[in-house]
Amino acid sequence: MQGELLAAVVGIIGLVAGVVIGVLVASPLFRSRTPGEEPQSPRHDGNTLPPGIAEVLSALPSSAVVLDSGDRVLRASSAARAFGIVRGEELVIGELLTLARKVRRDGVIRETDIEVAVRKFGPDATSFAVRVAPLGGTGLVLVLAEDQTEHRRVEAVRRDFVANISHELKTPVGALSLLAETVQDASDDPEAVRRFTGRMQTEAARLTAVIQDLITLSRIQGAEPIAEPAPVDLGSVVEEAIDTVRMPADAKGIELVGSGAEGLTVLGDEAMLGTALRNLIANAVAYSPKNTRVAVSVGISRTSVDISVADQGIGIPQQDLERIFERFYRVDAARSRATGGTGLGLAIVKHIMTHHRGEVTVWSKEGSGSTFTLRLPRPESRELDATRNDNHQETAQ
Repeated sequence: MQGELLAAVVGIIGLVAGVVIGVLVASPLFRSRTPGEEPQSPRHDGNTLPPGIAEVLSALPSSAVVLDSGDRVLRASSAARAFGIVRGEELVIGELLTLARKVRRDGVIRETDIEVAVRKFGPDATSFAVRVAPLGGTGLVLVLAEDQTEHRRVEAVRRDFVANISHELKTPVGALSLLAETVQDASDDPEAVRRFTGRMQTEAARLTAVIQDLITLSRIQGAEPIAEPAPVDLGSVVEEAIDTVRMPADAKGIELVGSGAEGLTVLGDEAMLGTALRNLIANAVAYSPKNTRVAVSVGISRTSVDISVADQGIGIPQQDLERIFERFYRVDAARSRATGGTGLGLAIVKHIMTHHRGEVTVWSKEGSGSTFTLRLPRPESRELDATRNDNHQETAQ
C-alpha cells in the first residue's frame, strides 16, 4: 500500500515538473540563442504603451510626451498640453519632432533647450530644458520638457544682485579714497578741507546705509514667519514712521498726513512693521516734487487691515512694476542715487510682509503718483486660522 502511494506521488511530481519545464522552454527568456546574441525584450508593435509606462509618466513633474513609431502622440501630460507642446495627437514643436525622429533612428539620447511662445502665460516665451530618449526597443520615443523659466529668472536676479552690490559698495569706497587723497593735497586750505570732509561724511553715511540694509534684508530673509505675533498699535507705528521722515519732507515742503490708524491693532512685530512703513514713506518723499503731499491712511476690509502710502510723485512705468521689489532694481538709476537710496528698501518691505503672512501691492501711473499698500490679516482672521490649524493637528493625532 505504501509502495503504491509513493509511486503515485512520484508520478504527480514528475508530471508537474514536465509542465513547468515545457513552459520555461517556450518562454523567450529561456530560448536558446547563439553566442553574443542579446536577450529579447517583450515585443511591442510601436503603437501601444508598454505596461506600467503610463503610471511612471503620471508621476513625473516634467511635461512628458510619448510618440509612437508614426510620430503620433500616445500619451501627453496635462502640462505638455497646457504649455502648447501638444495639440490633439500631434507634437506641434517642429524642433522636438525632428529630434524625436533622430532618436528613433539611432537610439541616441539627445538634449536641447527651446523656447515656446505661450500666449496663455503672457507675452514672454517659456524656456524648456528638453531630453529625448527611446523607450527600449519598442519604437516609442519619450520627450521630457522641464520648465526653466523661473530658474533662469532667479539666476538673472542673482547675477544682477552680485553686479549691483559690487557697484553700490565700490562707488562710495572709491569716492572716499579719492576724497581722502584730495584732503591730503589740500591740507593747507582749511575751507577745502571742510568741504571735502563733508562729502566724505556723506559717502560714509551712504556706505553705512547700504551695509545696514543688507544686514536687515539677510536677517529677514533667513527668518521664519512670525510664530507668536504680538499686538501692535497701528496708531503709534504710523505716527513714529511719519516723524522719522518729517525732516526731509519739510526740506522739500512736502506735507505728511496720517489718518485712520487710531485705535487699530494688528498682530505682528512692531519694529518690522515700523521699518516697512518708514521705507515706503521715505520713498514717497524722495520721489515726490516739492510742495506736494504724502498721505498715510489705514482702512479695514473683511479679512485685512490695509495701510496705504500715496504720493503725488513721478510714478512708475508699467513695465517696471513687477520688478521694483527686487534687490537693487532701480527704475531710474541716476535719480535713485541722487536721492541717496540703497535700492533695498522695497525688497525689505516685501520680505517683512511675507513674514506677517500679508502682502504689499502697488498702483502707479506715470505723472500721477504711486500708492503702496501693506495688507495685513485682521487679528481675528489670524486667530481663526490658528485655531483651525490646531484642531486639524489634534484630529491628525
